[in-house]
Amino acid sequence: MSAEQQDHYPLFPLGGVLFPGGRMALRIFERRYLDLLRNTLRDGSHFGIVHLHAGSEVAGGEDEPKLAAVGCQARVVDWDQTDDGLLSVVVEGDRRFRVLHSYRDHAGLHRGRIEWLAESTDIPLPAEAQELSALLAQLLEHPHVQRMGFSAEVSGTGELVNRLAQLLPLTAKDVYPLLEVDEPLSRLDALHDLLESLSQ
Repeated sequence: MSAEQQDHYPLFPLGGVLFPGGRMALRIFERRYLDLLRNTLRDGSHFGIVHLHAGSEVAGGEDEPKLAAVGCQARVVDWDQTDDGLLSVVVEGDRRFRVLHSYRDHAGLHRGRIEWLAESTDIPLPAEAQELSALLAQLLEHPHVQRMGFSAEVSGTGELVNRLAQLLPLTAKDVYPLLEVDEPLSRLDALHDLLESLSQ
């Protein structure tokens, strides 16, 4: 097996999309995911968040979940246990991966064979990205975003797009395709196209 692949990798299907460098708050109540998060916290390990294209991920849901092709590695950066036993965590996105095959284990947890995606070298922000940089600066001033601990440092084009895709009030269906784009400039073009289509 290639060194860039990993078997039996734990997957967490979600209606949302996690991007590299992005942060997301999760409230965990199902036993299988409580166990996953507790193991992750104990071992200092990670898991993958995969966008749920269709179906239900709640145990007992009628529709079989349909997972997206590309997901993002998630690391827990903050957590708290509520009085009612729920686990509240903040995760940060790291590397992207492609799901080659997935299955449910005996506990009902999704696992898969994944292939880590090589990231293109990021490039400096082009002149036409200045407006988007200003937009990101405004979003980072929002109290909720500040509570999540987002970094204000954005050094490249791909990083800017990832951060905006995580923070803009857009649907997961709209932003997910950006996660599949490898080249930073192509990702920037895709974001421009998306924002233009939504403004019409």
